[in-house]
Amino acid sequence: MSAEAADPGAPLRRRSRPRIDLRRLGRVALRGPISRDRLPDAISHVAEAHRAHHPDADLAVLRSAYLLAESSHRGQKRKSGEPFITHPLAVTLILAELGAETTTLTASLLHDTVEDTEVTLDQVEQQFGDEVRYLVDGVTKLEKVDYGAAAEPETFRKMLVATGNDVRVMSIKLADRLHNMRTLGVMRPEKQARIAKVTRDVLIPLAERLGVQALKTELEDLVFAILHPEEYEETRALIAAADREAALDTIADDVRHTLREAGISGEVLIRPRHFVSVHRVRGKRGELRGTDFGRLLVLVGEDADCYAVLGELHTCFTPVISEFKDFIAAPKFNLYQSLHTAVVGPEGAVAEVLIRTHRMHKVAEAGVVALGNPYAHDAASPPTEQSDERADPTRPGWLSRLLDWQESATDSDTFWTTLRDDLAQDREITVFRTDGGTLGLPAGASCVDAAYAQYGDRAHTAIGARVNGRLATLSTVLGDGDTVQVLLAHDAASGPSPDWLDHARTPAARIAITGWLADHPDEAKPGPESAAPAGPGHPGSERPAPAAPDGGAPSAAAPARTRSGPRAAGVVVEDPEASVRLAGCCTPVPPDELTGFVVRGGAVTVHRRACRAVAAMREIGRAPVEARWEDAEGREPEAGCRVTLVAESFGRPHLLADLTEAIATADAAIVSATVEPPSEQRVRHTYTLRLPDPAGLPALMRAMRDVAGVYDVSRAQHPAPAG
Repeated sequence: MSAEAADPGAPLRRRSRPRIDLRRLGRVALRGPISRDRLPDAISHVAEAHRAHHPDADLAVLRSAYLLAESSHRGQKRKSGEPFITHPLAVTLILAELGAETTTLTASLLHDTVEDTEVTLDQVEQQFGDEVRYLVDGVTKLEKVDYGAAAEPETFRKMLVATGNDVRVMSIKLADRLHNMRTLGVMRPEKQARIAKVTRDVLIPLAERLGVQALKTELEDLVFAILHPEEYEETRALIAAADREAALDTIADDVRHTLREAGISGEVLIRPRHFVSVHRVRGKRGELRGTDFGRLLVLVGEDADCYAVLGELHTCFTPVISEFKDFIAAPKFNLYQSLHTAVVGPEGAVAEVLIRTHRMHKVAEAGVVALGNPYAHDAASPPTEQSDERADPTRPGWLSRLLDWQESATDSDTFWTTLRDDLAQDREITVFRTDGGTLGLPAGASCVDAAYAQYGDRAHTAIGARVNGRLATLSTVLGDGDTVQVLLAHDAASGPSPDWLDHARTPAARIAITGWLADHPDEAKPGPESAAPAGPGHPGSERPAPAAPDGGAPSAAAPARTRSGPRAAGVVVEDPEASVRLAGCCTPVPPDELTGFVVRGGAVTVHRRACRAVAAMREIGRAPVEARWEDAEGREPEAGCRVTLVAESFGRPHLLADLTEAIATADAAIVSATVEPPSEQRVRHTYTLRLPDPAGLPALMRAMRDVAGVYDVSRAQHPAPAG
């Protein structure tokens, strides 16, 4: 079945099979009983399509399912006036042509019986088994009498939960929606628009994620015709006027010749684009060329042949390198595999080329439907006690995430809105955890999303992350293949910031954060700013308020002050009569290398040689003054030394108290302290400390680094802000 049908209103079918008249089949279905040993005429076309994919299939069960469906729906009419049985027949035909196995087709024939007739699920199970019962139940709608306005979203929730255990549920629903969309013309325009919007927002993204391109592309065209009739008509006229195949015939012949010369066995086909695809290309390129209305498809036998074809094409034609994509080495999250490239043909015409094996092509068209029965390998194993909790081996990561977050979305409106937002994210990345596991996340996900994907509600205590071994903020956007390690605080009482919602892309993260904030309206910690923290003196930085010398909370009213160092005992400069003081910007202590500069009044200010101020003074032509520490011998014991340290940390409750406790334990006294406002969940603390002995500085810095949430402690390297 072609995923790029030119006419969105025509049923998808094999070229060799004649058009099926469902009205005639409906009349055949009403002619009464048939012989027990003959397949009903009304499903002979389904049997033919099924046998094309499954030559050894047992058709007896299909016969029984049809007889039950026909007798149950007898007398019912569709809004078009056709016998109702034509609908399950058409849905089953769609799935049969996609290659669905017998159990799926059986459930498809019966998918409306429990909803619209007197047949019960117990009867279905008794006659056809528990798997058919499960599939029929999965696609059965919830009653509006019981659920009111919430019936539609809750029906989709029920269906998605069932899909989590068996992806065949969604296969039947997609085929059901496709046939309903094909026959939507009998509905009122407003109802057509409502159904088309739900199809666009929910069903089409689900078809894309399950890889069922054949259904997805026709659904797109049908929605396009309903919601954008003028643009649809313009596109239809363009396609009708274009000689699509002629424009690609020459290039296709050249490709066939190239493959024959190289000894590569392959089939070269021309694939017309469907309406929405043509519309998108037109919006991207403006005026369309003949080759824009289709693509070349090269089908080969083995994976290696795909790369051989690619090599020949890039050797014998001029390739458009920007169009090359390798979805074989890195398949899409919806099972899709293919090589994409583009080559320049005669007169500069550019033709897009898809290269894949026959098996890849089947999966590209039918997606999960092509996988058959995911439980076939378990047929010989005894049934488990919890058969309703089966883990589908084909379940993709996005579906697992959806099933996780939907449990937290107890409100139907929240579920419906979040589902649409989630499905709108149509790319997925894989990131690696440091323990060797992986996380599947939507493109654009941040460390916030990774935290909740890995830890659930424990992620409320996240304080930062390491991405590819480097410290990063929780707002950091992750790329495909990144390695992420989420850092959690020891304080289990801490919670997320409201600003985390700006960086959360997954519904699980957003629902968890919103829930915590609703439960703790007075405990939300201040959110991150949009830029990384700027140090004092950095352009655009705000002057931080100093903390109390005893380590208490900073005072918002008190301006920041620069405390200059004391007169420097133990420092020798060239002029023994000069007044000497240690610079407050870098607070040197033994055994730092020193240099000094004469300042106003003749005093010498001594800096560490690594201080940034030294380079600045040299740039403006200031002459340095030699300075060194006085020898310890013969020197009076000092009352201690002063040093300024900068602690970089992730914000968390009680951090300031823990840091001041570590400083006090090291016998250091706090002379002054400043705490800058949190930025990107980072906090910068600047402490000017008095130590009884300079030798204790390394131990003090280690003690401060050991405080939870602190990732770096360094000596001050910048001028202190002016008072």
